[in-house]
Amino acid sequence: MTEKTFNKWFNTFVLVGMAVVTVLVTGLKLRDAQNGQWMLLISAVGSLAGVLANVLSANGRILTFLFGLIDVTIYGAMCLLGARYGNAALHLLYFLPMQFVGFFQWRKRGVDSEGEVKARRLNGRQWALYGGIFGAGLLVAYFVLLALDQSEAAHIVKWLVLMDAFSMMCNLVGQYLMSTAYMEQWYFWIGVNVASVIMWVLTLRQDPSSSYALIYVVKYSFYFINSLNGLRIWLKLSRPGDKSA
Repeated sequence: MTEKTFNKWFNTFVLVGMAVVTVLVTGLKLRDAQNGQWMLLISAVGSLAGVLANVLSANGRILTFLFGLIDVTIYGAMCLLGARYGNAALHLLYFLPMQFVGFFQWRKRGVDSEGEVKARRLNGRQWALYGGIFGAGLLVAYFVLLALDQSEAAHIVKWLVLMDAFSMMCNLVGQYLMSTAYMEQWYFWIGVNVASVIMWVLTLRQDPSSSYALIYVVKYSFYFINSLNGLRIWLKLSRPGDKSA
């Protein structure tokens, strides 16, 4: 099987699978939900736009920023309503404007609606820089979000807050690396997806009436699968002498 054929079938699997599961979950939850039906429907639309943006991003296509704009706006609003303040601020105050930054940065690197972006890789100093920013930011974000948390959990480490902070920092670094076309973004997206699945599962456990949270468990599960393929593709796109800058 050729690379092009594999990507075609893989992308179809992710897009169709996400669409089918989202429709089924939304239909079941709409039937059972006593309230919040409109939140469930909006979450489903945002999730479908998001998975399309992720597939396009994995393949280095600039249209990722159009569908990403829809996704981050809806997801940020849902996080705000669900008291996930770290991710709400992240999506509405950072991801939203970064869709425009990424679009123009990719255009500078020669990509158009049909072509692939010219990817690149971090050097050792850059890895140390972004690793340090991530570690310091995670500590700060955790304690800030801990101070805002209103839950009754008595654990030494509040795992829902920790996953919110971890996802927040992976998103911050990952989005910057994505907008500037670095392959290493995918390590952070994998972290985002794992943390987000855990975060929304914990949200459902704490509040089973949060029916829209199940949509995001499904969404980030598909994102995780796609991020593994994105890492594979971008390793090739950023290979020295092969479309790298």
